[in-house]
Amino acid sequence: MARAAAGSQLLTLGVDGQRFGVSAALVREVARLPRLARVPHAPPALLGLANIRGAVVPVLSLARLVDQPSGGERRVVIVEDGEVVGLAVDEVAQMIDLDRAAEASVRTLDIAGLVARSMPGGGARTSRGAGLVEEREAEITAETLPLVIFAVGNQEFAFPLAVVEEVLRLPDEIARMPHADAAVVGSTAVRGALLPLLSLRALLALPGADDGARARILVVRIGANRVGLVVDAMRSILRVAEEDVDPVPQVLARGGAEARIQAICRLDGGKRLVSVLAADQLLRDDITARLVQGSGEQHDMGETGAAQAFEQFLLFRIGEEEFGLPIGAVEEVALLPAKLTRLPKAPAFVQGVMNLRGQVIPVIDQAARFGAGAATGRKRRVVIVRIGDLSAGFVVDAVSDVLRVAADALRPAPDLGNEETRVFDRVANLAGEERIVLIVSPRELLDRAEQDLLRGIAGKGVTGAP
Repeated sequence: MARAAAGSQLLTLGVDGQRFGVSAALVREVARLPRLARVPHAPPALLGLANIRGAVVPVLSLARLVDQPSGGERRVVIVEDGEVVGLAVDEVAQMIDLDRAAEASVRTLDIAGLVARSMPGGGARTSRGAGLVEEREAEITAETLPLVIFAVGNQEFAFPLAVVEEVLRLPDEIARMPHADAAVVGSTAVRGALLPLLSLRALLALPGADDGARARILVVRIGANRVGLVVDAMRSILRVAEEDVDPVPQVLARGGAEARIQAICRLDGGKRLVSVLAADQLLRDDITARLVQGSGEQHDMGETGAAQAFEQFLLFRIGEEEFGLPIGAVEEVALLPAKLTRLPKAPAFVQGVMNLRGQVIPVIDQAARFGAGAATGRKRRVVIVRIGDLSAGFVVDAVSDVLRVAADALRPAPDLGNEETRVFDRVANLAGEERIVLIVSPRELLDRAEQDLLRGIAGKGVTGAP
């Protein structure tokens, strides 16, 4: 290799008892093998993506690149030969002079050639979608109100999605505030900023205690303050038709407490009522004053953050891996019915159909399509996604959080030259958490032929679907 020949030294690497050499001029760093984000359907040599000092780096098994048994990788060598990649190896041995490679039985590696062979470039990324996604998303936004629905006690409430920045699990470590108001839970650190936590149950004067087992934090902005509201459980994210949202009756809107409810949402034909809360009416003046007085640093951070561009993603889990989906493409998150209606002659990728408020939704086992085992367990959900003019449900093992990601933390996904991996178009690089989340492109979930088949299913309708 030309670049290796120009170098004077080799770094020797051990794989399955054999020794290989890479030009020291190409080596940027040697580290322990970090936590990896697995890429479904990736080439065999790609172990996953790693967060290396804030950069997204594909990590390849050197053993698989050179057709040797793998499994003993403990170190990663970051090299740059046209592009930056990590080589996972069993051990890093020593530096030797290039002219001693043959004498020491060290095989000199052509890094660029090995990478090109294992991950052939796919050229420009082409969409499998129908090309109508943006237009339909604009229509959906205009026709519906997206809500985050959650539970406090035995009652359901909602916030408009626009006021909810994130939905997070309640952490075990919370800085409690002794002798504080009943509504004040404490504070926690979220990506380097201090977040005050308030009990929504106490703010709404509801009886009982917060349920810590399934509790979630809704991060909302109230005025200039970012506040975490503790709720008992998440229910769903749902797009509701505007005609199903009614203003609060005038007779109920006279008191201060009732002013915290800005609308009533009718679901399931009016059998289920959800109160839509007004975030800016939740806090008493004394609590607001204390937040402003005691969190000047957070106030400044909030104003800086407000000027920064963010995107929201729904996080879901398939097997042991976590993925993200742009929240704008999600119509609803629903429980997987106990039984799906099977259709004769349906394509193999369709698990069945479900009847969701009169709409026939084809259901696809996304776990199988992501190279994992079929989804099992009680937490399985169906994520209803709008793809062009089509709605389809994708079964996942669990839906965890709604995550707000700064635009500068989003990177294009490495082009692996593999049709199946094109479903991931970006990577959320959460450097402060040493965490990488693969972002799914909605239009890549189904190719055009699959979309045509599903339109046919939806057009037929289903009688007696559960």
